[in-house]
Amino acid sequence: MNDPLNTYYRGRLEQTAKALQKNQFDAHVFDTVQDAQDFLLNTIIPTSKPKSIAFGGSTTLVSTGMFDAIKKVEGTEILDTYDPSVPRDEFIERRRQALLSDLFVTSTNAVSEDGALINLDGTGNRVAAIAFGPKQVVIVAGRNKLVSDTHAGLDRVTEIAAPVNAMRLDRKTPCTKTLHCEDCSSPERICNVWTISVKSSPPKRIIVLLVNEDIGF
Repeated sequence: MNDPLNTYYRGRLEQTAKALQKNQFDAHVFDTVQDAQDFLLNTIIPTSKPKSIAFGGSTTLVSTGMFDAIKKVEGTEILDTYDPSVPRDEFIERRRQALLSDLFVTSTNAVSEDGALINLDGTGNRVAAIAFGPKQVVIVAGRNKLVSDTHAGLDRVTEIAAPVNAMRLDRKTPCTKTLHCEDCSSPERICNVWTISVKSSPPKRIIVLLVNEDIGF
């Protein structure tokens, strides 16, 4: 066996995809980010023909280049909710309009092997779109987001994703020092809105692209 670690994770991802499919998600497994990006650009988007595409805050999309690749899609309105140069009022309005987009692309803080998505948000715009609004949602998740169940997902979010993202955003929160969630009352807290998506409703509205690489936080 050439790469037992990849084979191991591929098996876990395929098991997770089956659990997601049982829970009405449309789930697919890819060996690389490029494979997942090609599927999104060459299959999902041409099939759904979205008039507008929006994004939820995701280091997975930005660090892998998927965000820039999607922005180049022609004939589609791109709601760029990342651009730091726009005035704050316009920035918030873009996030509101993103809830009405045809296609919303983001990641998840954790995906459980029993087929659920676990997320924690600062303002709630990302999790709101996952739950309702956009006609279709695409979730891109690396193998590092895998957890055994919902409880493990909650732990992953508070003990890994939240502190690391607080550091990334240079927030003045206790977790950036202690490296553990302190359930703080800091005005710069980024942990405010929990969601656990146990089913996709309508069926297959949420498409989950599982990637056999470590990507994002």
